[in-house]
Amino acid sequence: MIDEGTRAYIERINIRGNIRTRDYVIRREFDIAEGDPYNRALIDRAERRLKNLNFFKNVKISNEPGSAPDRVVINVDLEEQSTGDFSIMGGYSTAEGWLAQMSISERNLLGTGRYAKIGVTYGQYTRGAEFNFIEPYFLDDRIAAGFDLFAKKTLSNSYASYGTESYGGSLKFGIPIREDLTLQLRYSLYTQKITLPSYLNDCNNINPDFVNTFASPQAIIAGAAAGVFYNDPSGLTCYTYGQASLPVRAELANGATLTSAAGYGLVYNTLDNNKNPTSGLALSFGQDFAGLGGDVDYARSVVDFRSYYEVVPDLVSLVHLQAGNMLGLGGQGVRLLDDFKMGPNLVRGFSPAGIGPRDITPGTANDAIGGTNYWGASFEMQYPFYFLPKDSGFRGAVFVDAGSVWGYKGETQIAATGEINGFITPSAGSVIGTPKAFFCQCGMQFVDNAAVRMSAGASIIWDSPFGPLRFDFAYPILKQSYDRTQFFAFGGGTKF
Repeated sequence: MIDEGTRAYIERINIRGNIRTRDYVIRREFDIAEGDPYNRALIDRAERRLKNLNFFKNVKISNEPGSAPDRVVINVDLEEQSTGDFSIMGGYSTAEGWLAQMSISERNLLGTGRYAKIGVTYGQYTRGAEFNFIEPYFLDDRIAAGFDLFAKKTLSNSYASYGTESYGGSLKFGIPIREDLTLQLRYSLYTQKITLPSYLNDCNNINPDFVNTFASPQAIIAGAAAGVFYNDPSGLTCYTYGQASLPVRAELANGATLTSAAGYGLVYNTLDNNKNPTSGLALSFGQDFAGLGGDVDYARSVVDFRSYYEVVPDLVSLVHLQAGNMLGLGGQGVRLLDDFKMGPNLVRGFSPAGIGPRDITPGTANDAIGGTNYWGASFEMQYPFYFLPKDSGFRGAVFVDAGSVWGYKGETQIAATGEINGFITPSAGSVIGTPKAFFCQCGMQFVDNAAVRMSAGASIIWDSPFGPLRFDFAYPILKQSYDRTQFFAFGGGTKF
């Protein structure tokens, strides 16, 4: 027997305790208003949204009788907390070295709910500055709109012999389709160029007598065809005079390039906690298309899937699947700076950019040149250390990773120097009297296959007072001879 009761209506919504946050910032999180029928599910949803804003220490929504039996008064009691941060962050990782960042951010700018941040980064291999702004209710609708401005510089290190400089910005929009499904739209415009250390970018110091070492250009061509690169009388190879691999030099010769790209993303999220999830899944799919003006044309597609399941209390399993594809448009290949260079972010136990196509030309730094396809699969089991107090913040994990990167579609020749896949075909007159045009260009030999890489290992995770820290120990089970491995990886940072 179901006996439907009297329908109750909301007479009033009282907001109490908000000193700084404006009233409308709180009310817009409700899908219900004065005069609407009372709906407990919508009230609970509003409470979750207010907590997720991270503007308040405590959020409590209660009911009390209204002026009539069919009237209900909603009371929203809030306790505000600080939403502005001046932070100095410090950390170290095996990929980026020492890193320091200073930033000023405000999550609730002037009580309007807007977000703004200015940050400066200075590290061993990375330096830059950024400015971010987000309006969470663009045009008074539940659409988040924002923009980023950035300047970033990376330096050559043990994982890449070259550096990069990037300057630009992006516009982005977030449109909720459902509570667990969001559509993201974005547009980016930036310039990017490669930089080389002076010792790798100086081809003007060739011995003047070098060009007279050989009797004829034919002898040099025959040697190049056989994979032999001749030395000057001092015994130094052409790489000693500042030689970098072919894709790097091609990008360097192009100078700064302009990229104009538009993209979208779909994000499905049912995680119970975004910081330390124990159940639910997160699935994202995105595509970016460059070529709306600018100098670069490509289509990039990326998918990422994570699923968490609590097998028994505090024992959490994680399945992580990921894949990506790059396609050059307009008859172009894919630049060295745009393709995928994967390492421990795909298979732990390998160094940054340690997996995938690689330049193996003798005498070079053997840089990773990247691929246009990748896939990865990982299974991880996280567990507490039962012999330690739970509030110590320590957890352990064991994992197995597998994946691959392949499909280099970048530069394999430079017409101006006659280089084709590691062989030199100099034109008439390019040898006698013009050493820089020939002797400083040695071509490229590279390897590229889709072989599976696999590793297994264990981790220590610590939610320390200095910030989250993770220590990964991984042993490569399947690898290629030219891959670069890394048994131990460490990352972490802090705010103080």
